[in-house]
Amino acid sequence: MTSAIILTLELAAVTTALLLALGVPIAWGMARAKGWWAEVLGAVIALPIVLPPTVLGFYLLLLLGPYGPFAPLLALAGLRTLAFSFTGLVIGSVIYSLPFMVQPVRNAFQAIGPAPWEAALTLRASPWDAFRSVILPLAQGGIITGAILSFTHTLGEFGMVLMIGGDIPGKTELLSIVIFNDVETLRWSEAGALAAGMAAFSFVVILVTLLAEKRMARLRA
Repeated sequence: MTSAIILTLELAAVTTALLLALGVPIAWGMARAKGWWAEVLGAVIALPIVLPPTVLGFYLLLLLGPYGPFAPLLALAGLRTLAFSFTGLVIGSVIYSLPFMVQPVRNAFQAIGPAPWEAALTLRASPWDAFRSVILPLAQGGIITGAILSFTHTLGEFGMVLMIGGDIPGKTELLSIVIFNDVETLRWSEAGALAAGMAAFSFVVILVTLLAEKRMARLRA
């Protein structure tokens, strides 16, 4: 069980870090976009919210498997498949949790409006400096919310990770899968303890982060 706990936390941390690197620029581009393509992209990104996790896992299994479209590239790297590996879990988790990062960050950027960005550029700040020094601090609440949602959502993944990662102890067996296995084998007390622990941990993470955000807002005021 210890290996499952470590693996689950590692997956959530790596996924959240990647989503911060990918989701924030995507959200910024979508918030500033004027064309219809932004809404099409938003609909594509939001698909994991409405699709059954097993459906997403099935398509990822086809894409990342030994007969998928990326198989020739994987062969060049000496790999047969990314399915049933930690790397495959990370790819699946990033796709699965992407809307939970992009949407709150996009909303935060849209709430800021164009005025601070334009004012910074008027004062001869470079686009990167304006984004880093002005926009990101103003959107901090949305970014923190996206990171919390992404982290906690990854902790509870089941259907998708089971499809793409399987149930390999020490390699792809996450806490949600351990709980499922405990229920299947009628180990109700073990399943209940793990489920309660995950719920409590998620609650504490959310509460501490929200309190820290509130404190930082008071300091800025």
